Amino acid sequence: MTSTTLFYIIIFIIVINFIIDKVLDYLNAKNYDNPIPKELQDVYDETEYKKSQAYKKTNYKFGIWSSLFSLALTLGFLFFDGFEYVDNIARSYSENPIVVALIFFGIIMLGSDLISTPFSYYKTFVIEERFGFNKTTKKTFVLDKIKGLIMMVIIGGAILALIIWFYEQTQELFWLYAWGIVTVFTVFMNMFYSKLIVPLFNKQTPLEDGTLRDKISEYAKSVGFNLDKIFIIDGSKRSTKANAYFSGFGSEKRVTLYDTLVKELDEEEIVAVLAHEVGHYKKKHIVFNLVASIALTGLTLFILSVFISNPLLSNALGVEIASFHVGLIAFGLLYSPISEVTGLLMNQLSRKFEYQADDFAKNTYKAEPLITSLKKLSKNSLSNLTPHPAYVLMHYSHPTLLERVRNLRKK
Repeated sequence: MTSTTLFYIIIFIIVINFIIDKVLDYLNAKNYDNPIPKELQDVYDETEYKKSQAYKKTNYKFGIWSSLFSLALTLGFLFFDGFEYVDNIARSYSENPIVVALIFFGIIMLGSDLISTPFSYYKTFVIEERFGFNKTTKKTFVLDKIKGLIMMVIIGGAILALIIWFYEQTQELFWLYAWGIVTVFTVFMNMFYSKLIVPLFNKQTPLEDGTLRDKISEYAKSVGFNLDKIFIIDGSKRSTKANAYFSGFGSEKRVTLYDTLVKELDEEEIVAVLAHEVGHYKKKHIVFNLVASIALTGLTLFILSVFISNPLLSNALGVEIASFHVGLIAFGLLYSPISEVTGLLMNQLSRKFEYQADDFAKNTYKAEPLITSLKKLSKNSLSNLTPHPAYVLMHYSHPTLLERVRNLRKK
């Protein structure tokens, strides 16, 4: 195989992925005007349903234009040897492979972020604003960007530097060391994300004593689930959309409720939502997902180690000097079909886990408050009640609202 052949394989993969994605979006958009199923008639009134349809259609059109721009930019960068140009800039500053890689990825990531920022700004301050979701100030938007970039430089740069250093030292065996680094980082972030990262972006305060905390503690005790760390996060500083999540393990286990969720749901519904999350813990879904993620990372790194030394990878992107960082980009593009397949399988498994967590909540608490909470949250986010089955298959990590309601009402 020649580098030219490999180049056109990469182009083919990018274009086919784009076409499949847009076909799925189109099929999903055709369902926007479908009548609401009878089980969900109480989610929207006529005015709200029209608003929901308008929101979905606006996002659909925005998605078409933004993804077309992204495709054109990516293809242009490939056809006009953009990676070679960036690689030459990086090499003009140093001959050290780690420094070159850090500069290379720094330029790529910064450029990508600068290009995507206008789209993100429009999405936040035009679309989300128009439909009443946005609460983000321009100052918060800018600060989030700066904090995100700083974290990417410090954390991403450190991990990349270590991986390249191990590659330089061990060559084919580097994937084992890289896997170890990523595994430690993944476990650490699962344990301490809410304690270390979230405070950089949001304020978290312990849930005050009162009937809600009492009901949560009473339920947790009834199912043998030790839960004393319950926090409220100021999600309303960015959006009116509501959420709740568990994080951490052992002594670091905590539940975080968005202030918008507490405002939107009554106490019975909040406990029902938490019962669902407790179900994920009790059914070992959290551990399974963590182990599966680590295993998939190991497999990907092993396959990477087999091909990364082949100069064809760098040559396919127009770079004559074979290097780890350019080969990594080419490998990522070639590996994307496999990622799509593994993502599809993980989504299917995730939907199964959601049913199991719903069943746990139904059997240990009550089904009805979970149903009403799911309906309220769908209404709150103007979600699609009639998604196309093919779109659900490829993109949904949760069953549709209709499927969850029908499952919860089974005897």
